[in-house]
Amino acid sequence: MAIVHDVMPVFELFQPTTVEDTLALLDQYDKDAWVLAGGLDTFDWFKDRNKRRKVVVDLSGVPALRGVKKAADGGIEIGSSTTLTDVAGDPLVKEGYRLLSQAAALVASPQIRNQGTLGGNISQDTRCWYYRSGWTCYRAGGNICYADTPTAINREHAIFDANRCVAVNPSDTAPALVALDAQMVIRSMDGERVVNAEDYFIGPATDITRMTVLRPGELLTTIRVPAAWANAEFYFEKVRERQVWDFPLVNVASAMKLSNGTIQAARIVVNAIAARPMRMRAVEDAIAGKPRTEETAAMAGELAVQGARPLAHNGYKIPLVRNLVKRAIRGGARA
Repeated sequence: MAIVHDVMPVFELFQPTTVEDTLALLDQYDKDAWVLAGGLDTFDWFKDRNKRRKVVVDLSGVPALRGVKKAADGGIEIGSSTTLTDVAGDPLVKEGYRLLSQAAALVASPQIRNQGTLGGNISQDTRCWYYRSGWTCYRAGGNICYADTPTAINREHAIFDANRCVAVNPSDTAPALVALDAQMVIRSMDGERVVNAEDYFIGPATDITRMTVLRPGELLTTIRVPAAWANAEFYFEKVRERQVWDFPLVNVASAMKLSNGTIQAARIVVNAIAARPMRMRAVEDAIAGKPRTEETAAMAGELAVQGARPLAHNGYKIPLVRNLVKRAIRGGARA
C-alpha cells in the first residue's frame, strides 16, 4: 500500500563551493549522501516516499558545474548544473545543436526550467506512480510490479524491454543527447570516467534499482556534445497529456545527415517507452542510403514498433511511436 509522508526527513545539509569539496563529501558519506541540484525530483522523493539520507550535498554553490562553453574538439561542454532555461537559450546550443535546445525548452513549465538542471533532467528517477507513492514493487525491493497486473493503471508505462519492472524513463533531454552522441563525464575521488550517453542509462535487466550508471560517491559533472552531429537535420517532438508541465507519453529525437535528398546516416531515439531512451538501430540501418521519402518513412515507422508488447492500457503507444518515427524521418510539424 502507498505511503504518503508529506514531511521532509531530517538531514544534514552541506553546501560546497568546489567540485573537489563535493567529491570529498560524496566519498565520505557514500550511500548516506544525496546530491541536490535543482531539487525538483529531490523534494518529491523526500516528501512522498520513504527516501532517507543522512546528508544532502547542495550543488547550487559550485560555479564550475554551470555554463556552456566551446570544447577543444569543436563541440561543446555543458555543466551538469546548468539550468534547462540556460541550455534552451544558449547561443552555442541553438547554433549547432538545436535538437537539445528544443528538447530542453519542452521540459515541464518555464518556472520548472528556471530551477531544473540538465544533469537532473537526465538523471531523475522514473515517475511510475506505484513506485513513487511507496508501493513495495520490484524496483523498491519488493516482489511484484503493480503496474503489470490485471487491474493496474499503466497507460504511461513501457512497451519495450520490460524485465519485471515496466517503468519508463521520463526525460526529454536524454533522447536528444543520445541522438547527438553525447558523452557524460563522471567524477569521483577515484578519478574520472567518460560514458557514452547511450550507455549512461540502464534498464531493469541490468539493475532494477537504478536508472543510470551513477554509483554512490560519483558525480555527473559535464555533458560533452561532439561536433560530429553539429548542424545536422534535427527533429524533436513530444506528445503529452497537456501542453504544459507534463512528462512525455512518448518523445522522439533524431539527427540525420543528408546528401542530395539521400539519408547518409541517422541517429533516432524514442523515450518514455522503456526504462532507458531507446535508440532505433534497426531503423537507422534500414534508412541509410535511402531517399528521404514518404515510402522510406513508412517503412521505418513499421520497423520501429516491431517487438513492442503493450500492457492493458498503453497500446496507443504503438501507433504513436510509428507515427513519430515517420515524422522524424520525413520532417513535419513539431509539438
